[in-house]
Amino acid sequence: MSDMSSNWTSPSAIRAQLLRLWDSGRLLAAHVNGNSIFPWTLNLRQPGTASLGEQFDEVRRWIRQLDEGSKSHKGYGYVIEWRDINHRQLGRNRMPASIVVADEADALRLIGKGAEKRRFEQLSALTLQAFPVLAAWIARRPMLLLEHAPAWERIVLILQWFVAHPCPQRYLRELDIPGVDSKFIETRKALLAELLDQLMPPEAIYVQAIGARQFEARYGLLSKPVLIRFRLLDARHHIGGLSDLSVPVAQFAALQTTVKRVFITENEINGLAFPEVADSMVIFGGGYGVDRLGDVPWLADKEVIYWGDIDTHGFAILDRLREYLPQARSMLMDIATLQAHRLLWGREEQHKRHVGNLTRLIDEERVLFHMLRDNTLGECIRMEQERLGFHWVRSAI
Repeated sequence: MSDMSSNWTSPSAIRAQLLRLWDSGRLLAAHVNGNSIFPWTLNLRQPGTASLGEQFDEVRRWIRQLDEGSKSHKGYGYVIEWRDINHRQLGRNRMPASIVVADEADALRLIGKGAEKRRFEQLSALTLQAFPVLAAWIARRPMLLLEHAPAWERIVLILQWFVAHPCPQRYLRELDIPGVDSKFIETRKALLAELLDQLMPPEAIYVQAIGARQFEARYGLLSKPVLIRFRLLDARHHIGGLSDLSVPVAQFAALQTTVKRVFITENEINGLAFPEVADSMVIFGGGYGVDRLGDVPWLADKEVIYWGDIDTHGFAILDRLREYLPQARSMLMDIATLQAHRLLWGREEQHKRHVGNLTRLIDEERVLFHMLRDNTLGECIRMEQERLGFHWVRSAI
């Protein structure tokens, strides 16, 4: 056929249209909803009447090819609805008017999806027997169910377990579900969250916990405890001979220590290299994770010194820390330190900068923050704490 005739609808193009219908999930969704989408009329690209005289042989071959792929020849598939035309040169001829697939069975056989449709019916029936409320979800996400078909029966078992044990306060490793291990759940958290949000009562979902990383918190499971790492900077305060420890927040909150001063620094190497200071410890900070220090009541009675980067986020973290520890003061976050290290300035990423207002900074800090935020000293200036000369650090401490 010529290039023009290659644009006319062929049996393979008809199959491709049906495959797109399948991939869209509409065919399977109709099964769940009980709303048949058949008979289904397909798009038909065909020669115009003017082409008959110019390309009569090609048009005839196209019609024959289309007819040979139809249900009238194969016993299944699409049906051609015909129309008669009268051509002034060629006389009366029969041309395709439309292409129709009469029912689902014909469509499935034509695209070879019968086995997948039967598997979907089995899995959706299993799911709806356990959870009728998931009908709308299955109709909306039918291809996702098929994608997870090999694991779906175990997924239903997991859902049943959670519904029977809301907010279980156990680790994933402790869940005793037949055929399911913790790794199986770990790799399917996003899917399980979609489903559990449909099934669990509102009081059993902690809605502030969002995303796969907060799956445990969202559904009342225990998660790996957040650790606080700290170094005791005075041998008289070592714990059982240990100076560098990482403990869960709850244990840190219960720590019995007589240190008088607590430094907080964001950079790990700075924490490790921090010199000895009488009656002091240094906490390895975690950026905006300073929130967890609000759960440590004994810090309220200590002298607290925060050392962060000289950039917009460094001051934003300091501001956040003072929400919990208003007595905290800053160290090495001043204009003199910044100017003394001009050759070592870096750049904050423009789209990640903190550009709002901070209400807990003292006057000198606020002035410097505004200078950084407003690019008074240069574009997106940043002075990372690990770049400071260590003699300067020792003098400040």
